[in-house]
Amino acid sequence: MAVPEPSAKALGHYHESLWQLGAQILWMLLVPALILFTGFSARLRTWAERLGRRWYLTFALYAIAYGVFYFVISLPLNCYAGFVFPHQYGLSNQTLGRWLHQYAKGAGVVMTGVLAIGWVPLRVIRKSPRRWWLYVGLLAAPSLCALNWAEPLVIAPLFHHLQPLQNKALASKIVAEAARGGIAGSRVYEVNMSEDTKTMNAYVTGFGRSKRIVLWDTTLKSLNEDELLFILGHEMGHYVLRHAVKHIAFASALILVLLYVVHVLGEHLAAKCQARLGFNSLSDIAALPLLLLLVLMVALAGLPIPMAFSRHLEHEADRFGLELTRNNHAAAMSFVKTQEYRLVISRPGIITKLWLFTHPTVAERIEFCNTYRPWVTGQPSHYAAYIKP
Repeated sequence: MAVPEPSAKALGHYHESLWQLGAQILWMLLVPALILFTGFSARLRTWAERLGRRWYLTFALYAIAYGVFYFVISLPLNCYAGFVFPHQYGLSNQTLGRWLHQYAKGAGVVMTGVLAIGWVPLRVIRKSPRRWWLYVGLLAAPSLCALNWAEPLVIAPLFHHLQPLQNKALASKIVAEAARGGIAGSRVYEVNMSEDTKTMNAYVTGFGRSKRIVLWDTTLKSLNEDELLFILGHEMGHYVLRHAVKHIAFASALILVLLYVVHVLGEHLAAKCQARLGFNSLSDIAALPLLLLLVLMVALAGLPIPMAFSRHLEHEADRFGLELTRNNHAAAMSFVKTQEYRLVISRPGIITKLWLFTHPTVAERIEFCNTYRPWVTGQPSHYAAYIKP
């Protein structure tokens, strides 16, 4: 199957998306930098200390004030990116009221998380100013496991209603396919996303017993049965190949390195700019914008590393889905439809791919689907040990 050329609409969407993303990244850097270097963070900390008196209450008051300020001043930019822009390209069904409700809910979830565990790094820095990065980094793996476990059970239901797949005929075929792929008791859910979007998606979420495959209802309506079975085969590949565990292990190692770099840079800046910043230690509550700024800058600089690892895992899942279904045409067509419905372009620039793409490009995936058929050529399959005849 030939890789389709992107439409003029898709190209416009792609280029405007890049400008928009650049503006959001610049904004995310600019806000904490201004709060930090104007001395506002130190004044906010002093206000919180006067009202809170106890350390945690001081932290909570500071975090709530900072969070409300950030979410309010970011509202126009986020409204354009999340509501106006998708409507301009015919990709959204959301009303403004629903978007604002979801935005407020998302802000509430973030603030709840910050108040629950955001204080931990600061306490660790106070206890161990030299090795805090190591201790906080070691907490990354259990924290990511807990977050992955809770996401489908606690967070996702706040925004959308998930239910077991309603198409019983398709469900029975999925159960049979899962049995061939060595997955017992696999859980497949559908979620009503058509009230928000016209695009389509499917993904694996959860960890351990909370793990499940989730299909958007738009995906169920847009793909035929063979295409859906390939998509599900791809998601089953994530299950069987233990990609969630690999993601967490890899991310935990990167977080450890990131925190060490933040430690070195942060201590240097806190000591050098003490008069301007109003603090001289990263354990000071007023140092929160500095930590956020450095984490974001270091993460952006190193982003190609996790993106490359993610693309590798997604390619493995594509291979697994093909070996399970052996339907090259359906697999390729699912990506053709992805390009059409999501207005993505098949061959983005190399910089865009390296920094932004968690998946192989559409062109790479279609070309792989066109050529990979070891069951025909007599070559050994990669995952024959996992797949029953």
